[in-house]
Amino acid sequence: MSDMEANPELRKSVELRAGGVSIARIFLEFLTIGATSFGGVVPYLRRSLVSKQAWLSDKEFVEMLSISQSLPGLNATNMAILVGQKLNGALGAIVAVLGICLPGGLLMFIAGAIYRVHGDHAWVTGALKGVAAASVGLVLSTVLQLSRKGLEERFDYLFVILTVVAVHRLHQSVLTTLVVVGLMAVLWHRPRHEIDKEAVR
Repeated sequence: MSDMEANPELRKSVELRAGGVSIARIFLEFLTIGATSFGGVVPYLRRSLVSKQAWLSDKEFVEMLSISQSLPGLNATNMAILVGQKLNGALGAIVAVLGICLPGGLLMFIAGAIYRVHGDHAWVTGALKGVAAASVGLVLSTVLQLSRKGLEERFDYLFVILTVVAVHRLHQSVLTTLVVVGLMAVLWHRPRHEIDKEAVR
């Protein structure tokens, strides 16, 4: 096994220095994600982009996911654009979006045609409920994994709690919550003297 095969981080740095990951690899990877991400795409994105390909670090993944969730549109397509752009510019972003959307679009077209002919069916309803339950577990697993690496200070957990309370208890809009809590987090994490940070850890 070569050094690059044994060390994903080395492979990543070499690929990026050489001008980016190839368009074919970007398309195939996002096509695979789009074809296998049943019940929620975020866990599959992390497993593929961070653990498997090492194209992103956990920190980069969290940052891009935060941007994707803060902007209009689907998280999956927003992430595809950001990652594709990072890996191979505008063309990389285009093929990443095509790859991740194509499998789901085809499957939904077929499912819609079947639903139109046969209507609601007990087996279909049961399968969808099962997938929904599994997706909650997948998302929760990803959240726990990322929180261990992305939440560095005690006050970061306070921002998480404030967000959950604002949306689910106070019924504030996601946009309003992101602006208010995000502004609080930005002010808290503004550049300060290192001694100030050590005092609150």
